[in-house]
Amino acid sequence: MEKPADHPPVAAPRIGVLLVNLGTPDAATPGAVKRYLREFLSDKRVVELPPILWQPILRGVVLNTRPKKSAHAYRQVWTDDGSPLDAITRAQALALATSFGPYVTVDYAMRYGQPSMADKLHALKVVGCERILIAPLYPQYSGATTGTVNDKAFETLAAMRWQPAIRTLPPYHDDPAYIDALKTSIEASLATLDFTPEIVLASFHSMPQATLLKGDPYHCQCQKTARLLGEALGRDLVVSFQSKLGRAKWLEPPTEATLARLAVEGAASVAVVTPGFSADNLETLEEIAIRGRETFLAAGGRQFACLPCLNDSAPGIEMLRKLLARELEGWA
Repeated sequence: MEKPADHPPVAAPRIGVLLVNLGTPDAATPGAVKRYLREFLSDKRVVELPPILWQPILRGVVLNTRPKKSAHAYRQVWTDDGSPLDAITRAQALALATSFGPYVTVDYAMRYGQPSMADKLHALKVVGCERILIAPLYPQYSGATTGTVNDKAFETLAAMRWQPAIRTLPPYHDDPAYIDALKTSIEASLATLDFTPEIVLASFHSMPQATLLKGDPYHCQCQKTARLLGEALGRDLVVSFQSKLGRAKWLEPPTEATLARLAVEGAASVAVVTPGFSADNLETLEEIAIRGRETFLAAGGRQFACLPCLNDSAPGIEMLRKLLARELEGWA
């Protein structure tokens, strides 16, 4: 049966894979950081306070003080390709572009900032993607990370007349492919150092303690990742949590205090790994590699290394290829 002459164009069916990471300002300036923080910190999954209480604090205090400080931090890690997180996530998508056959399109988006999830989901639909795998690049699940990515995906679908079928990548904190990739990457990085670290510290992004008490599995999944990774490396890891925001009680022990304590207790050398991040970003490149180093050395430590995330390394890409291929089974 021939289509009517006025029938709208319909692209040939395809499958989409959308890698999603947290997000980043589009420039290392106070104005760009303010726009980014306004979106990020207005998410009810990120700050679980009633908006009537939180929004006056956000707009009256946080957005008028924090952007300048954060912009300075971003300037220390900004590259010719822009934000490290954006550049690395883009590189991951490019490295996976031909991994799943000619009828699968791989792209990337950010939960906050640009490129936006809504724009990329619409773009995938326009090119014919009737089935889309949403892949939040968070190894450990939290409502404030994986949960809000899934929220945004289905919020976008709610406005579509012709919705694609959707799958979402589950957390992979204990997946053998992930642990093996971390082991391979960390051992390769340790081999490049001119010292053998006495301590390997695994630093994860912190979350409010209240999220654990409400049933969020993030803390437990971080601990399991560290345990499995330590077993794979053949050594115990010290676990800590970084990037606390605000005055509420967050997951502990804090990374900064832990680095100082280790030095005071006599540890001369430490290597920090960040297995909660799939790509290097402000929290690894500035908070750990710069400020963490300063903290450890000032407290008496002598040798410090911050090891890179998996990024678009060969082990990291092969791990993502395995995880995504598994979730595409029956589609691709």
